[in-house]
Amino acid sequence: MTANLYRSPVPEQLWDRIREEFTLPTLEQVRERLAAVHEDPEPSMRQLVRVFVDDQTYCPGFQFRTDLSLSPVVVRVFERAMQLRIPHNYFALWMMVRSPALQGRRPVDLKDGVDPAPLLAALDRVRADVAA
Repeated sequence: MTANLYRSPVPEQLWDRIREEFTLPTLEQVRERLAAVHEDPEPSMRQLVRVFVDDQTYCPGFQFRTDLSLSPVVVRVFERAMQLRIPHNYFALWMMVRSPALQGRRPVDLKDGVDPAPLLAALDRVRADVAA
């Protein structure tokens, strides 16, 4: 992924791709679902990837497991993205785009692995490229 991609607006098609492949519920929908499953949904709410699209806040479905718990790998990589000051919308974009640092795979395709190290290294590399 090139640095120019991160200096441009996030393509609108990205949100459609996330919606079709993983879902893209609103923040309020996620809050309601988590409250129905967890006595205290706030710890999970604080770890959410939130994207702002068309004056609405959404939560990309790629961060959730089928039981509505958060993917530990996505949480860990997202924490690193926040340390690197990568905005949420661009983190979502990075998750969906094939990465040369991951042998052409998308980060989202590796989210169910146990070891976040390859994703963390790829994210650090992208941040270094963007800063250059």
